[in-house]
Amino acid sequence: MTGPLNVVVGITGGIAAYKAVGVVRELVLAGHDVHVVATAAALEFVGLPTLEAISRNEVHTDLFAGVAEVRHVAIGQAADVVVIAPATANTLAKLAHGLADDLLTTTVLASAAPLVVAPAMHTEMWQHPATVANLAVLRERGVIVVGPEDGQLTGADSGPGRMSEPADIVAATLAAAGPRDLAGLRLVVSAGGTREPLDPVRFIGNRSSGRQGLEIAIAARDRGADVTLVAAHLEVPVPRGIRLVEVATAEELRAAMREAAADADVVVMAAAVADYRPARASSTKLKKEELGDQLRVDLVQNPDVLRELVEHRTPGQTIVGFAAETETDPERRLALARDKAARKGADALVVNRVGWTEGFGADAGNAVTVLGVDGRHLADTEGTKSAVAGSVLDVVLALRGHPERAQ
Repeated sequence: MTGPLNVVVGITGGIAAYKAVGVVRELVLAGHDVHVVATAAALEFVGLPTLEAISRNEVHTDLFAGVAEVRHVAIGQAADVVVIAPATANTLAKLAHGLADDLLTTTVLASAAPLVVAPAMHTEMWQHPATVANLAVLRERGVIVVGPEDGQLTGADSGPGRMSEPADIVAATLAAAGPRDLAGLRLVVSAGGTREPLDPVRFIGNRSSGRQGLEIAIAARDRGADVTLVAAHLEVPVPRGIRLVEVATAEELRAAMREAAADADVVVMAAAVADYRPARASSTKLKKEELGDQLRVDLVQNPDVLRELVEHRTPGQTIVGFAAETETDPERRLALARDKAARKGADALVVNRVGWTEGFGADAGNAVTVLGVDGRHLADTEGTKSAVAGSVLDVVLALRGHPERAQ
């Protein structure tokens, strides 16, 4: 979608409502027509005159205002995208269960536009089983969830539940509304971490949550692609509109990717594939009483799935790989990445730094560099996994616009 958008910004009653002013401001400065729908509780935290001055439009608050024009339906029908920031636990519960007892929730039910929510609440509320279940329902329906972050909350409290920054919310909102620049493309993404069994109980694995690969799949779906996700032990649910193939081991992932890639236009290998597997897996649980003080395991190398996909690529296929590096020196990290890019032969290699406290599972603070097969610099991105996903897909489009790329 191009040109100015009609954006509905819903604001609900949480202290983070003051940050919603920044969301409205950034959307207006980007040239979009912004209509604020605020709940009564939201106006306890941020003033109506402020919102009207920043949005340059009347702020809507009352379900029974504008009845003759059926305003509660008209606002939703006219929207290109709806974003709720902050989205409180109460609002998420209403949305999950289809309740509509105020203008905002009625507007959402009356709209076919993409819906983005930016949760904000105390950690205990965010982690409560009811909230977790409600978010799972919303994600299953295709609602885009931005954040929350881990940081300072109200008072002295700190932890997950802090609303994402306005720039990240705006980026997700605009991405949800379009563009549909991947329409007509078949895209296959791998995600998660493979597990190689030692016995029926234990395995050799890695710390990958699969969130980055899933974000790429979601972003591709939202941009119009036909998406297949080959997932190993995902820690998050997969929303509608994405074809899911579940695997466990590197060999299973290898077979699933080879099959799915056969008719794909784009292949993104974001999964963390175990480099080695036990030569033999015990059919029964290994007992320490029988093994003694030491356990020695013979390991054999797993196949290089990315390299095999490159070797068996179909004409015109674009392939992207991922490389996680613990090297702290940027120059040495890039040197390692350039060597890997040359060995793998993919069109692009996404290089991200990982460590004990960074990279795996964290939604914020991701920093990646994208290199071409020849080591040339293609892109840098820092921010959420959603932001990284958008950047990777932008690189894919740029590469597909240059058919002379190396095969």
